[in-house]
Amino acid sequence: MNVENLPDVGARVRTLRKRRGLSLRALAEVCDLSPNTISLIERGVSSPSVATLHRLATALGVPITSFFEEGNEKMEVILTRAGERLRSRSASVLLESLGSGLQDQTLEPFVVTLKPGAGSGRQVMVHAGHELVYCLRGEVEYEVAGRHYRLAVGDALLFEARLAHRWRNPSSDPAIFLMVLQTAVRDESVEQHLHP
Repeated sequence: MNVENLPDVGARVRTLRKRRGLSLRALAEVCDLSPNTISLIERGVSSPSVATLHRLATALGVPITSFFEEGNEKMEVILTRAGERLRSRSASVLLESLGSGLQDQTLEPFVVTLKPGAGSGRQVMVHAGHELVYCLRGEVEYEVAGRHYRLAVGDALLFEARLAHRWRNPSSDPAIFLMVLQTAVRDESVEQHLHP
C-alpha cells in the first residue's frame, strides 16, 4: 500500500530528519532504506508504503501518527469526528487516523479498509511495542512470525510488534479492521543510533 494523501508526509520527514541533524545517508542507514528513496519521499515524488512509514517513524523516534499531524501543538484530549479523520488512500487501502497529537502519545489508532485481495505489501513490518487488531467487517489475515491468523468479524489479535508481520484481505469482499499500535516510550538506544 502506498500512502498518498497524508498531510505533506515528505515535508514532515524532512523536518524531523533535519531537526535531528541527520543527513539523508544517515537516516537511510538507520532505517535500511536508500538515500534516494528518502529523497523521493521528502520531495513528494514517491509515496511511502505502510512498512516504510514504520521504518521512518522508528528511525526518527516518533510515532507513525506524527506523519498525520497537521500542527505541532500537543493536546490533552483529542476528539476525532467521523467526517474529520485524517485519511490516506491508495487504490486498494484506506487508512484513517482515529487520533493523533496527544502529549506523550503511545497509542496510534487507525481504521483500515481493504478491498478484496489488498494488504500491507510483501515487505514485513517490525517495530517496537504491541499491535492490536479487531475485525469490524469481512475477513483479515495477519501473518505474525510466519504463522497465519484469519480474523472474522468480532475476532481480535494482540501481539508483540517486534515480530515480523503483515496483513491482507483474503476474501472477495471488502474488509474493515481497527488497528491500534502501542509504541514504546522513546528509547535512549534509538537516540544513540541517531546521534553517534
